[in-house]
Amino acid sequence: MEQKLVLKAHGKINLGLDVVRRLENGYHEVRMIMQSVELADIVTIKKSAEDNIVIRADQKTIPCDERNLAYKAAKLMKETYGISDGVEIFLEKHIPVAAGMAGGSADCAAVLKGMDELFCLGLTLEELQKTGVKLGADVPYCLMGGCALSEGIGEVLTGLKEPPECVLLLVKPDINVSTKYVYRNLKLETLERHPDIDGMMRDIENGALESLCEKLENVLESVTGKQYPVIGKIEHVMKEEGALQAVMSGSGPTVFGIFKETETARKAMNKIREKGLAREVYISGFFHGKNNP
Repeated sequence: MEQKLVLKAHGKINLGLDVVRRLENGYHEVRMIMQSVELADIVTIKKSAEDNIVIRADQKTIPCDERNLAYKAAKLMKETYGISDGVEIFLEKHIPVAAGMAGGSADCAAVLKGMDELFCLGLTLEELQKTGVKLGADVPYCLMGGCALSEGIGEVLTGLKEPPECVLLLVKPDINVSTKYVYRNLKLETLERHPDIDGMMRDIENGALESLCEKLENVLESVTGKQYPVIGKIEHVMKEEGALQAVMSGSGPTVFGIFKETETARKAMNKIREKGLAREVYISGFFHGKNNP
């Protein structure tokens, strides 16, 4: 039986994000195309003889108590499956924090999978997802990974073919965005257009990268982009420097640009840094593997 596991927790971007309607319980019905990226946190999980949960991280700003989704995941697994051993979890953070890239949900998913393996529970992906959705709407997707259509509040998932290879430039400006604020201030009734999610799925199926890029859109940008003009400035620089398209991910503030070549993406990265638009800038790509346990 394994005593220690080291797992990659991949971040995500939203190639398309549409909000269909506001639900009576305060949540929103969404229709999104999610895509894993190569940029990933490293999550190390090991057993401990004492019946407790210890979280550590390589960044001082990360809460290492019950506020952390990784802690909540470990606690829920212990309670649900009667695990008496404790666990020690170390988070090596690479995904920007509070950035619209599901870093916390990815770490949470890694802990769920890790504890399933460490304690030989033999859970299916569906069983892990039923547990994960109790902790956050993005967790079921992070358990699956790859490219997927996400519906409902984000928990109804349909796997899609992987999009064509490309180079991603991920840029997180030095601002913090409240997801609750963004959704609360989204004026659905005044939106003049919605992303063509069905058209995007056809482009993915056909491997049509340029046509797909023309359709990339995120309705939440109507709120976050208005509140923080730096998002539009970053997108403008990316497009000027050769991006096929540049769009905000999730509720923001991370912006991703899609490029055909690494060198072009690198020039855009240098220009963004020169202009002082962001310090957290990463060259990445689509992660074409699956996160299935």
